[in-house]
Amino acid sequence: MLDTDTKRRIDTCRDILVGKVPDPKSQVEQITIALIYKFMDDMDAEAEELGGKRSFFAGNYAKYGWAGLMSPSMGGFDVLALYSEAIGKMNENPGIPALFRDIFKNAYLPYRDPETLRSFLKEIDGFTYDHSERLGDAFEYLLSVLGSQGDAGQFRTPRHIIDFMVEVIDPKKNEVILDPACGTAGFLISAWKHILAQNTRERAGDLLTPDERQTLAANILGYDISPDMVRLSLVNLYLHGFSNPHIVEYDTLTSEDKWNETADVILANPPFMSPKGGIKPHKRFSIQAKRSEVLFVDYMAEHLRTNGRAAIIVPEGIIFQSQTAYKALRKMLVENSLIAVISLPAGCFNPYSGVKTSILILDRALAKKADSIAFFKVENDGYGLGAQRRAFDKNDLPQVKAELAEYLQALRSGRAVDECQPTCGLIVAKDKIAANGDYNLSGERYREGAASNHSFPLVSLGEESFFRVESGGTPKSDVEEYWGGGIPWATLVDLPATNFISQITTTKRTISEKGLRESSAKIIPANSVIVSTRATIGRIAINRVPIATNQGFKNVVIQDSARALPEFVALALTKLVPTMEAWATGGTFAEISKSKFCELQIPLPPLEVQKEIVAEIESYQSEIARLKNAIVDEETKIQEALARVWGEEDASAAPEA
Repeated sequence: MLDTDTKRRIDTCRDILVGKVPDPKSQVEQITIALIYKFMDDMDAEAEELGGKRSFFAGNYAKYGWAGLMSPSMGGFDVLALYSEAIGKMNENPGIPALFRDIFKNAYLPYRDPETLRSFLKEIDGFTYDHSERLGDAFEYLLSVLGSQGDAGQFRTPRHIIDFMVEVIDPKKNEVILDPACGTAGFLISAWKHILAQNTRERAGDLLTPDERQTLAANILGYDISPDMVRLSLVNLYLHGFSNPHIVEYDTLTSEDKWNETADVILANPPFMSPKGGIKPHKRFSIQAKRSEVLFVDYMAEHLRTNGRAAIIVPEGIIFQSQTAYKALRKMLVENSLIAVISLPAGCFNPYSGVKTSILILDRALAKKADSIAFFKVENDGYGLGAQRRAFDKNDLPQVKAELAEYLQALRSGRAVDECQPTCGLIVAKDKIAANGDYNLSGERYREGAASNHSFPLVSLGEESFFRVESGGTPKSDVEEYWGGGIPWATLVDLPATNFISQITTTKRTISEKGLRESSAKIIPANSVIVSTRATIGRIAINRVPIATNQGFKNVVIQDSARALPEFVALALTKLVPTMEAWATGGTFAEISKSKFCELQIPLPPLEVQKEIVAEIESYQSEIARLKNAIVDEETKIQEALARVWGEEDASAAPEA
């Protein structure tokens, strides 16, 4: 359990650094390096007290000892120069273990302010080396500040989700445990703690023999492409009792060096983001793909041993996207290893990421016995789904864990899985999942009584239990006090023709409270669907803030957010633009009336299906945008090449052919 004094010191270190090192990741790196530096000196001092000699700060490195840095006789710039030189050279120190040399690899001081460094080192001086769980917990708290999504699409997995996945998979003391995208080694630490707890009588892990402990430590493996993440993982494992942690810098998707290494247990939250142009993997993957999420899941499924098990966090694209690689991956999983899918709530990774995710549970041995897959839906994970993620009393994880355990036990014993009746999900036959060739892994698609994929109920925009349609209005233009009052007021200029569906967060013009009161304009709640219905018909937007609109719009207010998603309603209405244009009446400014607009009908599938469709279309839009950018880049390169041919700075200066 993290003690308050240690937490305060870590917070103080970050507060000292933030003015010079604003990036949280860099703050963590600087604190990590300083702590290891201080701990090495502590271990030297302990060796001397026991009658031994210093080994870390000896010979040419003796001048870098901690006492010298903290000496009152040292000037600020002298300390700055000495410390900066020390951390830069420490990876060449022959007196320290290879682990520590790896930690100091590429270390440097990113600021040159002596007062900041003095204050920082003074706070670090309050830490003392103690190879205990307390320091490990302290370091995990430090790592928790790594909330921002990384360049490769990494984001921190909440501790309770990690622990839940580990408990479901239940790793054993003699099993090889791997995270091939390990980040800061959170899954590996949780697996280590779980195994210790399973082998405890009085003290953590006291039932393990020394040989078993040694084997366990050697069997916990991690890869990461980022040297910074490798450094943090090494420290994290070291502070949890691993004298020689097995974490290596390795590109899991493009290197073949470790392809033949397999594991009994794989636990991971791999990066979701692919670089421009996609991943260029080697040729040994069974699924031909360029997307990192597809390749990582393929890698993990292929690197499980005969009785191997895995829990993998995946983005929703893996669940339902229709591109060939995604369908091929799902087919391979359903046929070979997948036994359960756990849908997590969309805000589960706040504030690090708003991405919707699921957990795939793989078990190669059980999958061979099973002709079904269990689907579970977590509505609440014990924390509010807003940015602050405050703890509260609604938590479906224990129930899902119990119901999944019952299902797995039924598979192991050969008992009919029909006897399992999960309250948080359902069990679906594999042949039903395979029926149309999509291998869709959204459980709601298979719920009895749910609408089929191609036949959803039609709901009119005038159905008041679902929607409320509001018209816009315009204050008198010649009354000055009606205008510029700060209330956003949308016109056609706020819905660019180039946008598929605009997102309104601000407007070109605003009106006043008086202008609102004394006109037919009214406030439209945030996350309504705004549709232009006069003259230029069919531009569509979603307002992300409350706004008013002019009379050229009909505004669809969502009445029941549990049954209609504004993003889906907007997408559905894009298909009805020709109908709107046909229904519009009038001369110069043809317009569709409110009563006629309310007759428009859209299909309305279950909310989970709406979310899937929105996510799928957004992924296509993202890919279209990427391709457009790529075309622009290529056209720019062509122009630059032409400029070089003509010896001009600008290819436009070249004569026409």
